[in-house]
Amino acid sequence: MRTQIAIVPRVHAAVDLHCHILPGIDDGARDMADAVAMARQAEADAIERVCATPHIRHDHDVRIRELPERLSELSMAIRAAGCRTRVLPGGEVAVTALDGLDDDELRAVSLGGGGRWILLEPAPGPLDDSLDDAVERLRDRGLRALIAHPERHPAADLVERLERVVQRGALVQATAAFLTDETTRDGMLALARAGTIHVLGSDAHSSHAGRPVALKTALEALGGVPPAASHLEWIAQTAPDAIARGEDLTPPF
Repeated sequence: MRTQIAIVPRVHAAVDLHCHILPGIDDGARDMADAVAMARQAEADAIERVCATPHIRHDHDVRIRELPERLSELSMAIRAAGCRTRVLPGGEVAVTALDGLDDDELRAVSLGGGGRWILLEPAPGPLDDSLDDAVERLRDRGLRALIAHPERHPAADLVERLERVVQRGALVQATAAFLTDETTRDGMLALARAGTIHVLGSDAHSSHAGRPVALKTALEALGGVPPAASHLEWIAQTAPDAIARGEDLTPPF
């Protein structure tokens, strides 16, 4: 009897939807050199585009009106360094900051500048009704939510909570490094088996330490887990591309 070996399709991520690559603005890249090094990490991992997602919340003085100029400066530095990675607009919007932002500000920090998808950071601790309410408020304003790092909110009802916001039109973005870390891998794969991981992001903050700008190894981990295994191209390319363009999406699982 022959042993069957699962063959994982080779895919690469088109877009890293969650990265603190803008230098000197929050707790991300320290300076321009650090940011360029992060772009090189992305290029080495075959990531074509990176959404710069600085924290939009009360403990960081991120001024949305300044972001286009900062993004332009970083893009020029990356090109000057001979790196092909493109940096796109974005922001990581805390649930607690949502009501203080007008429609123009929200669209300015939409992922990819597409004007549709907001990377939404839940309040600390187990997920609660504040997340449901935030997803609804965004939907009322013509926007959709991409829920950031569910791995930070372990609780007995985590899957149920995620399923509820997905039913309201949200999608879920998991942090890639947690799918390969031995201490967190099992829990993350359980979320994947439940169908509550739709896209990945690096949530990288620096080239010097912590999580790298890399997604490929995490995608390979998902390649062994249904239902994600049958939809790797959608997770890695189709969905991130559509989010960055501001298009509507319906998950295939």
